[in-house]
Amino acid sequence: MSDNQNKQRSPADVELEREIRQERHFSLADAIGRMAGPGAMKGESPVTRLEQAVSEIQEYLDEHLADSARVLSGVLLRQVRDSELLLKSFEHPLVALAGYVQYVLGCEYALRELVREADVEWGRVFGERPYFEADNGPPAAADPYTHESVRAALVQLMAELTAGKA
Repeated sequence: MSDNQNKQRSPADVELEREIRQERHFSLADAIGRMAGPGAMKGESPVTRLEQAVSEIQEYLDEHLADSARVLSGVLLRQVRDSELLLKSFEHPLVALAGYVQYVLGCEYALRELVREADVEWGRVFGERPYFEADNGPPAAADPYTHESVRAALVQLMAELTAGKA
């Protein structure tokens, strides 16, 4: 406060402020706030824009990806988060997700890697031996993530992303 404002305050106001400050405990947060000054965080989020984008993608996958075990969505999120697509366009996270899903659907190797990682993660989460689909035979009946089931889930996700005009 300026000296001029202090002179205009009544003695009762000064005494009340002194009592309030005397009872107040000073914390580390107070010190940081005073160092930063007033309005330091005004209009800004403490969460980076990239983290916000990842969170938006995670929410979308949780709501729209057919994944009863909730493993595929985590693996897909991790792959999108680490992709160049998201790093280049984190302002539009669902566009990055759509681009990545389109890439996986168009590349057999990327699809097989996604399925393999989902199988590994499923085995780790549930403490069981993962099922790996062989190239020359039908998938195991208990395999939760086959090439065809993951492809179908991604096609459905892509349709919803496109319908929502991600």
